[in-house]
Amino acid sequence: LSSLKKFDEIKKANQAAAKKLVEEQLSSSSEDDDEDAEAKQGKILDKTFTIYTSQTDGDARELERTRQYMNEAFQSGAMTCLICIASVKRNQAVWSCCGCFCIFHLVCIQKWAKDSLFLVSSPLTDDDFGKKDYPWPCPKCRFEYKRSETPSKYYCYCGKVENPTVDPWLVPHSCGQICEREFKPSCGHKCLLLCHPGPCPPCPKMVTTTCHCKKAKAVPRRCSAKEWSCRLPCGRTLLCGQHTCENPCHAGDCQPCPRVSKQRCICGRQTAERLCASPQWQCDQVCGKCLPCGNHTCEQVCHAGPCGDCPRSGKRSCQFTLPCTEDVPTCGDSCDKVLECGIHKCSQRCHRGPCEICRQEVEKQCRCGKHTKRMPCHKPYLCETKCTKIRDCQKHQCRRKCCSGNCPPCDQVCGRTLGCRNHKCPSGCHRGSCNPCPETVDVKCNCGKTVIKVPCGRERTIKPPKCKQLCSRPPTCHHSTQEKHYCHFGRCPPCRQPCQKTLTCGHLCPVPCHDEALVKQTGVHQSAGPWEQPSEPAFIQTALPCPPCEVPIPVECLGQHEVSPLPCHSANPYSCKRFCGRLLDCQNHTCMKECHHVTKSNSSADGKKAGPECSQCEEECTKPRPAGCPHRCVLPCHPGDCPSCLQMLKIKCHCKLSVLYIECLKLTCADLKEKELLISCRNQCPKELPCGHRCKEICHSGSCPLNCSQKVKLRCLCKRLKKEVQCSKIQEGQVSLECDALCKEMKRKAYEIKEAEAKAALEEEKRRQQAELEAFENRLKGRRKNKRRKDEVEVEQSSWQKYKNLIMLPVFGVAVVMV
Repeated sequence: LSSLKKFDEIKKANQAAAKKLVEEQLSSSSEDDDEDAEAKQGKILDKTFTIYTSQTDGDARELERTRQYMNEAFQSGAMTCLICIASVKRNQAVWSCCGCFCIFHLVCIQKWAKDSLFLVSSPLTDDDFGKKDYPWPCPKCRFEYKRSETPSKYYCYCGKVENPTVDPWLVPHSCGQICEREFKPSCGHKCLLLCHPGPCPPCPKMVTTTCHCKKAKAVPRRCSAKEWSCRLPCGRTLLCGQHTCENPCHAGDCQPCPRVSKQRCICGRQTAERLCASPQWQCDQVCGKCLPCGNHTCEQVCHAGPCGDCPRSGKRSCQFTLPCTEDVPTCGDSCDKVLECGIHKCSQRCHRGPCEICRQEVEKQCRCGKHTKRMPCHKPYLCETKCTKIRDCQKHQCRRKCCSGNCPPCDQVCGRTLGCRNHKCPSGCHRGSCNPCPETVDVKCNCGKTVIKVPCGRERTIKPPKCKQLCSRPPTCHHSTQEKHYCHFGRCPPCRQPCQKTLTCGHLCPVPCHDEALVKQTGVHQSAGPWEQPSEPAFIQTALPCPPCEVPIPVECLGQHEVSPLPCHSANPYSCKRFCGRLLDCQNHTCMKECHHVTKSNSSADGKKAGPECSQCEEECTKPRPAGCPHRCVLPCHPGDCPSCLQMLKIKCHCKLSVLYIECLKLTCADLKEKELLISCRNQCPKELPCGHRCKEICHSGSCPLNCSQKVKLRCLCKRLKKEVQCSKIQEGQVSLECDALCKEMKRKAYEIKEAEAKAALEEEKRRQQAELEAFENRLKGRRKNKRRKDEVEVEQSSWQKYKNLIMLPVFGVAVVMV
């Protein structure tokens, strides 16, 4: 058991060492530097591109960029992680950027993403950082990923298989399955290459598409180049509404109109020639329209909309209330109004309008109290000294000239985006969080009859109110009325009424209305490169043609085997895919062609007879031959009986020693006795009987006879008497030879002689043993008398001394118990 256990341990250790050696050899891309590396790489590339090239008739010009990425994956040291600047091996977990397709170690990119997020979050508080999912960039192309997109597992390039196994006959880090990633920009098709690094090639599918202006006839083109121009004038109406686009057929919106036309100003009084691209302009004339008061005219320059109220209407002072058509008179007294300085009074006579500024000179001290100066009263005295105190926002210095020490609140606007994400904080710079947005927003239904008010910012998440009014839009399909439904946003639900258009076959279209079906629009925008983000697929509303008629019509197959109901649009004679089954001219086989049309002849009334369109029998004759004939019929497949076989048959005789040539016809037509004679070679049978003698019969079939007639000698048990008899009688036990009296007397004498010899030998052995005993005793008597005896005579104990303890102990115990 210990040896078996030790053997198993050594076996497991050797297997582990071999597995480790294989992994180390596969882990390095330098393994491909042997003699067959280029041939092996070429086979893998051809296998990866097989499905794509079969779609493009072998055209692989669009695969150069992908081929470059795959060659770098095979070359030693070509793929390098830009984070740790180490080579990327086959058995290492990797991650590929979807923007630049650069490959990094999975551990390196995880550390990079963690460090990037830490740098972004370091100047922020924990509360602010948790409110936004800050991105982290790719180390090479700076393509931004969300924090939730940080890779945590190792996937192949197409993302189907987690932890792909290392296969030397696949591209490194590939799963070997079809990529099936959507093309960029999305066209509805998927990549046909096997799982590969780098960008997917352009879509090779063939689609039928028209030009940009939709004037040319649709032609089949590659899906990657389906946008094309017919070079005819565009003809679309420009924004000016007067001219059409004269540029060749192009994609996107038309350019602004380059022509000059007569355009009216905003008020409509003057007309001038201007570019159609900028039709709105303002003249220099005063409006002059009569105001609502009926006494004055509008003094604004050319404008749009109403002129507004009269600026002279309302209350005016001095103790008079007059209409706007009369001016207020002056009283001639001194004004004596307190001027703006609040110290001096106006010295002018009563006058219209505001008083003049105070021009008296006074001694003024600056606001901060550091300087004094004599100057007019209306002018404030501010020195040039700037305050260096921090304002209450704790962010900015006061920096106000001649500050009194009581620094005003920070005059800078906060400007931080409020929680509604629609407005910015209008308050001055302050500490702490901003106040919630005080605005409210009306959320209306589509028709505007149902309105709810929600706080600003909630309009993005709150659902519009449910309106109980029926949708009043007219039907846009060919039906006169549409199904009743409530007010809603967006397009009306598709019409589900039966189409009921008359098809070309005369039946009515039973499918739901399809005048306004939404079809995915492909090829709207062509990306500049793989770094550009794919746009959302656009859907256009278009009328689809009626589907083919599906009304079942009974149709008989071409070979008249069955009658099946087929859709009306494909109700033509068809093949039922069975064998034709009509009897050929050979009268032995049937037509094996697939169900086909057969021309009926007027003379033939049998519907199961082969026609000229049926196949011709080219097989050999397979009719059964006579028993024992191994040859086939020399004629091709034919009606009637086959001719007689005239070939010679090579066959061995019964004893298998001679080869005979016999006519096949004679052998097959002969009875059992004749066949026995034909196959015999006429020689003595070479087989050996059970007794050991050779068979005396002529070459024959079956087993040899057991009555052997050979003469053999028979002896008695003592081998003295002998006699010649037949072998068969000895085998049957009919003859035996017994010993006579002389044989018995000789046997007795031999026994007596043997007994006498044994007795003499026994006596001789006894004499020899007695002589050896006497010699041994003589040697013992001749030893020295003073020799100390080593063996001591032991005194033999009596039976009472040997067993007295065993007897007395039980007796003593019984006596104690009784006492």
